[in-house]
Amino acid sequence: MLETIYMLDAQILLWIQNTLRQPFLNPLMKFVTSLGDSGSIWIFLALFCLFFHKMRKGGKAVLIALLLSFIVNNLILKRLFGRIRPYDVIEGLTILIHKPGEFSFPSGHTASSFGAATAFYINGDKRWGVAAIFLAAAIGFTRMYVGVHYPTDVLGGMISGIFTGILSSWMVNHIEGRKKKQVSLRDWEE
Repeated sequence: MLETIYMLDAQILLWIQNTLRQPFLNPLMKFVTSLGDSGSIWIFLALFCLFFHKMRKGGKAVLIALLLSFIVNNLILKRLFGRIRPYDVIEGLTILIHKPGEFSFPSGHTASSFGAATAFYINGDKRWGVAAIFLAAAIGFTRMYVGVHYPTDVLGGMISGIFTGILSSWMVNHIEGRKKKQVSLRDWEE
């Protein structure tokens, strides 16, 4: 079963390389994939949100999702699975960016992107949340396009990211709910 999945992964990556990769698209794909480097676009979004009262909860949820994603994916899952990068295994696959240093599964760029986008969608403006989800999907796709992740890495990152986004949203809402309860109890005591 795993062998079949690995073969399908390899075939998809080679198909992307041989069919979808175009010289005029390569700079755009490199740029989009770089937006996920160290969660930079998502950190920027979270910090921006913290300046506005209506968006503050979304900003907090995004930051927590990024932290959870780092712990779950980079510190636990990547080490647990230890999957070798596709460019080291698939004959004929070339990469368009520098070689990442960590293991392949799950895609950290995809996980942090979907974690942040999910947290933002749940806790922020839904229209901007949908845009964030589309950006997360684009970043996930570019990880395959540039040849550094298998499709199953991206799928695993997406699932993990959605989980951390939901968990961070629950955490923020739980904390916010406790703060509101404490405020109303103080009002009642006075």
